[in-house]
Amino acid sequence: MSLTPSTRVQTVNGITPEQTASIRAFLQGAVYTWCKHRGENWFAARDLVGGDDFDWQGTPLIALYDKYAAGGRADAVERAGIDLGWLLKGVLADDRRAFEEGRAGMVKVYRWVRASAGGEAPDAEPGAAADGGGR
Repeated sequence: MSLTPSTRVQTVNGITPEQTASIRAFLQGAVYTWCKHRGENWFAARDLVGGDDFDWQGTPLIALYDKYAAGGRADAVERAGIDLGWLLKGVLADDRRAFEEGRAGMVKVYRWVRASAGGEAPDAEPGAAADGGGR
């Protein structure tokens, strides 16, 4: 379906099309898991693959870090996170479901818009989850 409001998705360069496809598939799985278990909570990329899941070794995500680390960038972690955010945004924009986009401070957050019986989406504000989702 799409992201609401409609928004620009930036291409990530410096990785192969195969790496991009693998990362997108990995993120799609993370999004499906989030929606299944925490569907109405806001989330950011860091909620899916940060925090306790910060170690990207053995996952397709490591290609993003390696791209910057190989170039000697001191900010490789931060840059990889920015690229990951763009890839996540693309995954959500291409998903068959609808997602709402918002902001929690400087961080982009998203929420699955699950239509209720009355056709209305949940109305909590970004970052309002009591359990810390969408910080």
